[in-house]
Amino acid sequence: MRVVDVNRIVGPVPTGDVPSADAPGLLAELDRLAINAACVVHSHDLYYDPTAAAELPADPRLIRVPVAVPGPLGTGVPAGARVVRMCPAEHRFLLTAPHGIALARELAETGVAVLLALESVGPGEIHRLATEVPSLRIVVINTGYRALRELADLMDTHPEVRVDTATLCGHLAVEWVARRYGAQRVLFGTGAPLTDDAGPRFQLDHLELPADEVELIASGNILELLG
Repeated sequence: MRVVDVNRIVGPVPTGDVPSADAPGLLAELDRLAINAACVVHSHDLYYDPTAAAELPADPRLIRVPVAVPGPLGTGVPAGARVVRMCPAEHRFLLTAPHGIALARELAETGVAVLLALESVGPGEIHRLATEVPSLRIVVINTGYRALRELADLMDTHPEVRVDTATLCGHLAVEWVARRYGAQRVLFGTGAPLTDDAGPRFQLDHLELPADEVELIASGNILELLG
C-alpha cells in the first residue's frame, strides 16, 4: 500500500531538535515509518517569511506545500502549487476578509487545494470561507481528538471540506468520519514533527475499514488533489 503524508513540516522548529530539521533527516523518518512520500511545508515559510520561501532539495518523495498569504504584502497563488497552506494566526491576516476571500477564489479557480489547521483558524472561520467559496477544496488538519462535533457541522454543510488523520485519534473516529462522509474525504497525515507520526501510521494499518477505503485514505485522496 502506498502511503503519502499530507501534513508534514521540514526544517528546524521552535519546540526543539527534530530529526526532520533537514531533508535527509526527514527522508530517514519516512523510511522508518514506511511512508512513501510527504507533502511538506518548510518551517521557514510557516514560522518566518513565506514571501521568501526557503529552498527544498529536489526529491520526488518530498512534495512542496507553499504557504499562501493574501493581500498586497502576501504571496499570491504560488506558481505550480497544487496544494498550499494558509496560516491566519501565524501570519496575522483575516481568512474571510476581502483579501483572504480574493485569494481563496483564485485558489479555487485554479484547482489548488488548501490545508487549514483548526488551531490556526477555528471552525467558524472555515465555515464562513467554505460558504463564500464553496468550490474551494479544503483539508482541515491538526483537528485534535475531540473535534468530531465541529467537523460534523463543517462536513455536513460543505462537501468540499476534508480532514486529515494527524490528531483525529479518538476511538474509531476515522472510521466514523469515513462511514458518514465517505473515505474520499479523509486523508492520512501526521502533523510531524509537532505531533506524533508513529501513532497515525499505526492507526492507518489497523483501521476497521475495507481495504480499498484504507488505500484512498493512505494516498489515493491526496494524489487526486495533486492531480
